[in-house]
Amino acid sequence: MAENKETPARKRFVIGQDWASVVTGFILILFVVIAGYTVGTPSFGGKAGWSGDQDIPGILGSSSLWLSALSTFLVFGVISLLGMILSGETVKKYLTGFLSLYLLAILAQFISSYAGFKNLGLETVLFSLLIGLIIGNVFRLPGWLRAGVQTELYVKIGLVLLGATILFKDILSAGSFGLIQAVIVVTVVWYFAFWISRKMKVDDEFSTMLASAVSICGVSAAIATAGAINGDKKKLSFIISLVLIIAIPMMIFLPIIAKWMGLSEIVTGAWLGGTIDTTGAVVAAGTIAGETGLKYATIVKFSQNVLLGLAAFAISIFWAYRSRGKNEKGKHVPASIIWERFPKFVLGFILASIVFSFILSPETAHSSGKVIKSFSTFWFNLAFISIGLETRFADFRHMESKKPFYSFLIAQTFNIFFTLGVSYLLFQLLGPK
Repeated sequence: MAENKETPARKRFVIGQDWASVVTGFILILFVVIAGYTVGTPSFGGKAGWSGDQDIPGILGSSSLWLSALSTFLVFGVISLLGMILSGETVKKYLTGFLSLYLLAILAQFISSYAGFKNLGLETVLFSLLIGLIIGNVFRLPGWLRAGVQTELYVKIGLVLLGATILFKDILSAGSFGLIQAVIVVTVVWYFAFWISRKMKVDDEFSTMLASAVSICGVSAAIATAGAINGDKKKLSFIISLVLIIAIPMMIFLPIIAKWMGLSEIVTGAWLGGTIDTTGAVVAAGTIAGETGLKYATIVKFSQNVLLGLAAFAISIFWAYRSRGKNEKGKHVPASIIWERFPKFVLGFILASIVFSFILSPETAHSSGKVIKSFSTFWFNLAFISIGLETRFADFRHMESKKPFYSFLIAQTFNIFFTLGVSYLLFQLLGPK
């Protein structure tokens, strides 16, 4: 981290990185909601993406694309600079470094928008990570580029914004069985994944992030948990890679297995939504299962997503208590210590979700949520490029990566069979036919 050179006047504005992410996140939210800002981050080829037979120069030369790119750079540049100041970080050379990261994030967005990758459910964060890893391992990072690498700040702002996209109303209106399944699956699978990881001598930090990724909602859960426990970024990138890669065969084969077993579309959708870890892969698998299957896959997936804030809150308290208890066994853990170690951005996440779920009108929440979701995704892209730039391939050799890999596979296998049983019980025997 760069040396902090605060002036006495500037020091008065320093509130720490966690609170800085909450403040800047809500500045962005207010900017979108109150000012009516509607320009999202750059998109290539629409929802379907671009393909080789399209007019690529025409897509890249679009005036709306350039407007979006310039607006995004200005908005993200100002907000990240404010976040740096409030965090107490030096801003020397930062803008040059941020510009470089921004251009790399745009490149990752373009690559991930290729129709073939979209059909596989591959998310932009994977390409952001790969771009960062390639550059970070081929070249020695210059100081002006390293100044833009602010992984924790980008992740935390992105998570605060993510809260605005997870609406309790969507789940409540979709029926109780999806939420019941989500609570059962998240609780049981999280505990099993953590237990099997510790049995295999995987450290607590790795086990906690891995359990959240398998049980809750994949990439977002892993990122939120890493932020909540201040997890190792190299371990996080390893887990994210596992989530995205293993989701591909699950997306393809689970709908086929469901048809072979003769499951109804309702049960199939509930099974897919509760098992597959990435939203894109859930939608793709649900589409294969049929219209009804897609509906129930989405309901169950959203139900698990909405538990992310509550889970991050619980994990934060659990981790603060556990880490304190390890250092001072047998001693009471004061509430002040729990609060000191509690990641404040989790409160921003939950508050944003409450505001968009219960305070704003459905129309405003829907229209503003689209822009905010694109903002959240772009912050994560910046974060994963930063993680890649800071990671050397040699680091993975020292992580005993086989044990987390086997733990993930065992936990995901348990998730597949357990969720199938819960889905069949709730949606076949007890629920709608």
